[in-house]
Amino acid sequence: MTLLQIDWNPAPEIFKIGSFAVRYYSLMFVIAFMLGLFLMKKIFINDKIPIEKLDSLFIYTVVATLIGARLGHFLFYDPEFLFKKPLEVILPFKFSPKFQFTGFAGLASHGAAIGIIIAMYLFSKKVLKKPILFILDRITIPVAAGAVFVRLGNLMNSEIIGKPTNSDYGFIFRRLGEDFPRHPAQLYESISYLFIFGILMFVYWKTDKIKKQGYLFGLFFVLLWTVRFFVEFFKEAQVEGREDWVLGLNTGQVLSIPLVLVGLFFMFRNSSKN
Repeated sequence: MTLLQIDWNPAPEIFKIGSFAVRYYSLMFVIAFMLGLFLMKKIFINDKIPIEKLDSLFIYTVVATLIGARLGHFLFYDPEFLFKKPLEVILPFKFSPKFQFTGFAGLASHGAAIGIIIAMYLFSKKVLKKPILFILDRITIPVAAGAVFVRLGNLMNSEIIGKPTNSDYGFIFRRLGEDFPRHPAQLYESISYLFIFGILMFVYWKTDKIKKQGYLFGLFFVLLWTVRFFVEFFKEAQVEGREDWVLGLNTGQVLSIPLVLVGLFFMFRNSSKN
């Protein structure tokens, strides 16, 4: 092992009892949601929103993230499986060749984004009684923080791996039976999301941009999907044959471009609300 090369072979499971296993990936999700709850409590207090509405927000966000990310993964990357085994998509179990608890393996960030936006629309109408952009501006902060831990979970699972570095630098994913280093794309994303989280926190707490509804949401979309677009150059394609899906871009990059444009729209649109 050289200074810039790491043999990576952690067990993805913290412990296992029969077919039931607690995985690091699941733990990262729990940490992400708990941290998000803590951050939103601070924001609710700052914006003088009744704390009792936080419980509903937490439920809306958890359900929307899991369902959106799960459906998004199969719609964008494996639609055939969605129609063949719909129960295995919805439930955290594998029914064949034998019954097994798998957790929700296979989650797409683009699907999660869509799911959360839909959930925030419902939450803003039924619970918060404020414009959807009010909550979208604020929910971006815990979402960015949560994304840091989700990518760390991917790293623990040795999934969403990077391309070979063709050098001594990188992670050797021994669990995949490999003996050559790859780009730690999961770490690239995780560290980038940590910076995005810091930027959003600064903008919310230290500037008056939060007064312009949609600005923080737009900034989040521009930063997040720009990072995703460029990190994809270091990743192996998640679907075979999609490496050069459109104009040399893979699926993740093609899906990210319109979301960056959406973000720019909300950042620079004319708004009469301050």
